[in-house]
Amino acid sequence: MQIDAISVINRAHFHTLWTRVPGFRTAHLEQLVREAKVFEYWFHAASYLPFRDFRYSLPRMHALKRGMRHWGISEEPRLLKDILDRIRIEGPLKARQLSGARREGSSPGWWNFGPVKRALAQLQMQGDLLVVARDGFEKTYDLIERAVPTDVDTRMPTRVELAEHLVALALQAHGILGVSEVVHLRKDPALRRTVQEILREREGSGELVRLQISGSDYFAQASALESTVKMGRRQVSLLSPFDNALIHRRRTLNIHGFDYALECYVQESKRQFGYFCLPILFGDGFVGRADCKAHREVGMFEVKHLHIEHPPKDFDRFREAFRRSLKRFADWHNCSQIRIVHTSPKCRSFNIV
Repeated sequence: MQIDAISVINRAHFHTLWTRVPGFRTAHLEQLVREAKVFEYWFHAASYLPFRDFRYSLPRMHALKRGMRHWGISEEPRLLKDILDRIRIEGPLKARQLSGARREGSSPGWWNFGPVKRALAQLQMQGDLLVVARDGFEKTYDLIERAVPTDVDTRMPTRVELAEHLVALALQAHGILGVSEVVHLRKDPALRRTVQEILREREGSGELVRLQISGSDYFAQASALESTVKMGRRQVSLLSPFDNALIHRRRTLNIHGFDYALECYVQESKRQFGYFCLPILFGDGFVGRADCKAHREVGMFEVKHLHIEHPPKDFDRFREAFRRSLKRFADWHNCSQIRIVHTSPKCRSFNIV
């Protein structure tokens, strides 16, 4: 589950859980970290991962320790060693507790906040430190050998074991997978070939079925294709842009016919829909997106632009479901008022009040 710092609405990691878990509160995730049920590390991005899958992070940790490059790393081995020594002696520390205490023989600027944060990020990425607590986005770090529970499997997986794990995750989460999504942002050609071999073997045994969707190959479990799902009352969900249900843009377009991209990283003049559009899921289909912002200081939840690109046939039912969902979403942000500024031509008559 991706961690993200953008705060125009509640942060992505809270949003994703809130969408799925009735009664979710942000303290629940903090509790999981304290209880060492989940840990922070890199998957397709900075993410929360279950400790039961810890061993599958070891290949990246070891590669980084051997010199593989990653963003934001420190180039000062002495600084890395000094930070590890301090945490080993003093216990878990935050970046601000480490900053400003220059040691004898260290270079000027080493103990400034920026270099310390980069060093902590490198030590976490290469498997020396682990985040054991958060206060907002302020992290507390401890030695990994003290932070990993003793019952966690820490054996280095083989390439085949890692590939099988990634395939199993994709099938469990999505039911249907493509090779590119399984190895997303993993720059290891041998791992990609291993994933392809596993899929071919399982296709040959009849466990998986190959599908052609929008000109691309996908795989699904044969048993899943034989089952039927009864939809209950169709509800509206406003998903996080970082939700794993649509994090793979090409997959979302091929399978759902929904061309989605997060535009907060796009120059304002080139944005088509808005800064932080939330995909709108109605039942089992994406119908549009809403560019949202929570003005918490005045209790106003603003929908800057509501785009309905695929209007449902039962539009009245969708409108009522959307009203309920948006009201609940605004309440979660402690906003008692809702304002829709603009709507797309396909929903000019849309009225939230």
